[in-house]
Amino acid sequence: MSARIKIVNATHLRFDCPGCNDIHMVRTGGNGWTWNGSVDAPTLEPSVLVQGPLNGDPDGRCHSFVRAGRIEFLSDCTHALAGTTVDLPEVDAAGMADDDGGDQ
Repeated sequence: MSARIKIVNATHLRFDCPGCNDIHMVRTGGNGWTWNGSVDAPTLEPSVLVQGPLNGDPDGRCHSFVRAGRIEFLSDCTHALAGTTVDLPEVDAAGMADDDGGDQ
């Protein structure tokens, strides 16, 4: 299997979002998201909500669940993939760890 989520550092993960054509980053552990530990078929809980400028929309919204390596876009997304479920894109395994942490 191929990696679909990138470990940024000890507390942050990121994934490529095909709905926004952007990267979403989450903090894990403590007060952050739970993660099943898999980079090939990741599951994150709770849902991931990103609001703000997305795809040229100043009021963009991307709301999704990441489950078993797939991303389930909720109907309140403002992009074309709202209401659909697709595979998470593969990430570059060569750069699986770096230090550009931050939160979404």
